[in-house]
Amino acid sequence: MKKFTLNPVFMTLLALFFVIGVQAQEKEKTKKKEKTEQVKKGWNLGALPVVSFDSDLGFQYGALMNLYNYGDGSEYPNYRQSLYAEVSRFTKNSGIYRINYNTKDLIKGMRVYFDLSYMPDQAYSFYGFNGYDAVYNSSWVDDKSVDYRSRVFYNYQRKFFRIKADFMGYFKDPKFHWILGAGYYNIKVAPVDVALLNKGKTDNLLPDVPGLYDKYVDWGIIPQSEKNGGGFTVLKAAFEYDSRDNEANPNKGMWTEVVLAAAPKFLSNMDDGFLKLSITHRQYFTVVKNKLFFDYRLGAQFNLAGHTPFYALPLMFYARSTKAYNEGLGGSSTLRGILRNRIIGDGVAYANFEFRWKFVNFRFINQNFYLALNTFFDTGRTIQKYKFTEPSATEYQAPYTSADYFKTDAEGLHSSAGLGFFVAMNQNFIISVQHGKALNEQDGTSGTYIGLNFLF
Repeated sequence: MKKFTLNPVFMTLLALFFVIGVQAQEKEKTKKKEKTEQVKKGWNLGALPVVSFDSDLGFQYGALMNLYNYGDGSEYPNYRQSLYAEVSRFTKNSGIYRINYNTKDLIKGMRVYFDLSYMPDQAYSFYGFNGYDAVYNSSWVDDKSVDYRSRVFYNYQRKFFRIKADFMGYFKDPKFHWILGAGYYNIKVAPVDVALLNKGKTDNLLPDVPGLYDKYVDWGIIPQSEKNGGGFTVLKAAFEYDSRDNEANPNKGMWTEVVLAAAPKFLSNMDDGFLKLSITHRQYFTVVKNKLFFDYRLGAQFNLAGHTPFYALPLMFYARSTKAYNEGLGGSSTLRGILRNRIIGDGVAYANFEFRWKFVNFRFINQNFYLALNTFFDTGRTIQKYKFTEPSATEYQAPYTSADYFKTDAEGLHSSAGLGFFVAMNQNFIISVQHGKALNEQDGTSGTYIGLNFLF
């Protein structure tokens, strides 16, 4: 699938012209500019255009913005409230429509997180289950190869709706938190609409052939009761320890969480409910004061009880999260440079290691900016395999055999490495451009990601 995006440097420069500083509650301004970073007060806004082109999905257009309220400035660079909104869509009906809000001011002594998202995707990635146990054939999606089948062979159509709220309270030591949350998820699944993706095209048409999702349905690996998706409610309870000095890009501290996420059968249309345990530990070290930092994240998610339907397997559960997609492993949120959702199973484990270098600080349009680089190494694998029965030899269409789809006990570590560039305004609105390279051809080649914030 051919994809083209605007040059990352151009995107970053363009974004700077869309950055707007709004101090609605800042009544007094200092008369002389300080050489050190200026404390921010009141509301500040960052905005970014979204423009790209995909030869199958069409043009992507839209915008995102993030409002931060620093109150009286006494907590800067931490903020009191954050409001994130994004509207971006492709001309062939994929897109992101999302509002995320978190605040310390709504309920006294408590922090509230709210998310409302609708994310239709005409070509959602699906490579099978259990990592390397599912064979990835890159030639099947290469329209220049003699083995070509379809650029969307490893995709299906997904319409994803989510609404959730999390409430965080504090123990006597404010570094220790409890979190209770609830969310409703509705996930609709169907084969890729090839006719829609071919609409308006005169060449480079997608062939109307079954994809991996269609084959898994035919073979019974994806049950009939799950093939169209479903709706379910997730109830969450979590414990958290957070000693970071700054949430957006800490200089030091730890951030550790333990999460229980339950999707009861009586609050869903699933055949069975499920119970997940998720553990995530992050730690931040200063190597050179105010300049160079080493940070890492270790995470694992386990299935404790019940059965997770295939369409919910990619979901990752955290105590609190402001990201649009919490899925994987593979892609911008977990293993950068590896195919999105390449590794899914009942249980997964992963690790991210990176150095971050703030190489320049400056003031521009009355805002505090810094530029940073990072270098990273990501790795992960399934640790609980999703159980299913492979098809019999007679169910494969010649000349294909079981070896084209499955490889017994092949799973191992999926790893990638890469670099990133960041532009940060007022410590919290952070434009990121990252490029990762997969270290095994079974995980694809590489990926470039333009978005907001550091990974963790």
